Amino acid sequence: MQQNMYNGADPIRQFFQWNETMWSDMQRASLGDNPVTQALSEVNAQDLKTLYEVVSANPVRLLDMQMQWWQGQLAICQNSMIKTLDSKAESLISDPPGERRFHHKSWKEDPNFDFLRQSYLHFATSLTDMLEVIEGLPEPVRQRLSFFFRQTINALSPSNFIWSNPELLQRTLEEKGANLVKGVELFQEDLAASANLLKIRMTRQSAFELGKDLATTPGEVVFRNDIFELVQYQASTDSVFQTPLLVIPPFINKFYILDLKEQNSLVRWLRDQGHTVFIMSWRNPGKEQASIGFQDLIHSGTMEAIRVIEQITGEKEVNAIGYCIGGTLLASTMALYAARRMKPRVKSATFLTTLLDFKQPGEVGVFINEPVVKAMELMNDSQGYFDGRQMAVTFSLLRENSLYWNYYIDNYLKGEEPADFDILYWNSDSTNLSATCASFLLRDLYLNNSLSRAGEVKVGNFGIDLSKVKTPSYFLSTKDDHIALWDATFKGSRLLGSDTTLVLGESGHVAGVVNPPNKNKYGYWTSAEAFDEPEQWLAAAKREAGSWWPHWQQWVTPYLGDDKVAARGVGSEECPGLMPAPGRYVQQTLPIEE
Repeated sequence: MQQNMYNGADPIRQFFQWNETMWSDMQRASLGDNPVTQALSEVNAQDLKTLYEVVSANPVRLLDMQMQWWQGQLAICQNSMIKTLDSKAESLISDPPGERRFHHKSWKEDPNFDFLRQSYLHFATSLTDMLEVIEGLPEPVRQRLSFFFRQTINALSPSNFIWSNPELLQRTLEEKGANLVKGVELFQEDLAASANLLKIRMTRQSAFELGKDLATTPGEVVFRNDIFELVQYQASTDSVFQTPLLVIPPFINKFYILDLKEQNSLVRWLRDQGHTVFIMSWRNPGKEQASIGFQDLIHSGTMEAIRVIEQITGEKEVNAIGYCIGGTLLASTMALYAARRMKPRVKSATFLTTLLDFKQPGEVGVFINEPVVKAMELMNDSQGYFDGRQMAVTFSLLRENSLYWNYYIDNYLKGEEPADFDILYWNSDSTNLSATCASFLLRDLYLNNSLSRAGEVKVGNFGIDLSKVKTPSYFLSTKDDHIALWDATFKGSRLLGSDTTLVLGESGHVAGVVNPPNKNKYGYWTSAEAFDEPEQWLAAAKREAGSWWPHWQQWVTPYLGDDKVAARGVGSEECPGLMPAPGRYVQQTLPIEE
């Protein structure tokens, strides 16, 4: 393709021709028969209509806001003329904290680009401020419009276009458009690997190999069914704790986020502390698994894993760690044991960034309303699954400037492949969700918040009541989490009927969890004080330096058993090793070949 583009001896012109064609093809693919896109458009149109009605009811307020914008824009024009005459003159508008799009010196030193930058930031601030201060707008409408306004504002940033970005313009001229040629190649490759929405690569897909570079902790797959594989890791100590440890990762992600490189692998660290570690590796479902539901993940998933662990170790109880929606599954499993009046099989439960009460779903909430959920169900039912690639783009757009547009610029306009980064490689290694399970997640958990009310979620003939769970629990949330808001996770912990230890880590949903002690990077807060609102808890909490991992190890110590036992071998006669870790299911990539 590169040779064909150079035949015209004008790569810049060729780029724009290819760019127009590619974007047209992508828009047709995303807008065609996609019910989700149509539902989002309809909801957005209704929200805008509501906004216009509210604004028109107070024309004086609207005029005041318009005048403030015009006065600010006039001041920027005057400032730009002054800077043309005096290069040392200061700009009126500075970059907001954390802003990284306008770091090139020309954004400040060149009056033309500085005018663009200031005008853009002034427009962005004026628009977002208007939504915040306007009276009479229903809060759900305000939240949705705020999200979509932000998406539009950031998509229109002058940094995203060649002719309005001084760094891109200079580079394109210096390289005679070669960067754009390379960018088109990367764009075509990404478009071919995407679902309905463009999934921009965040790292090289050939950067890592599972079992060689990532997920390298030695172990064996000791069980497999149609839903998951169970991996048991080899002991690294002569003796191990009596109570084995089961790790339940999210069933919307691959498990190796907890077993990345040796230096940041939670699995390896847990094994080295003396735990007998088992982890569930979820199957990447295709159309044939469309009917697998949440109750199957309990019956044939977590409960089956606990049964196999007992068969291998002889222990009737496990300590369990559930991550994100894996924690929701863990809590539901324990509630089912209670509903069936069975002996609790979980000795201690650890919940990492886990929502049990979905009343505050974070920014994902902009997609949680009846029209959009119904459209998602229609799309998922037609294909048999919720495509993990589309899910990945949705989560990236929750942090669009750091997880979307920066890669768009670097990959397609600069023509650079992204650096090798293990967490972003995992983030791009998407997992489908079966249609039935996706519907439960969207409608029952997020839209209706059914799990928060005793008996509304049923597994077979048994209603789930989280208050019946008496197992001691440890809740680790993270302060900058935008997927599972920390205050929402803390509130959800109260649904359990157990003694609960609350810990708040620094950073976000992934980096705050994958926080090894040897890096000494992020700290955490602890408090045992009673509180009405989570912010009260934080005000009274004590910050500790270093990783939460050793703190958890100290917490779990009373539940490890009375005595250590000799290091266990992997598997048993009834459950022999089937293949080396990381196993087969984790190697499945999208799209799934039926």
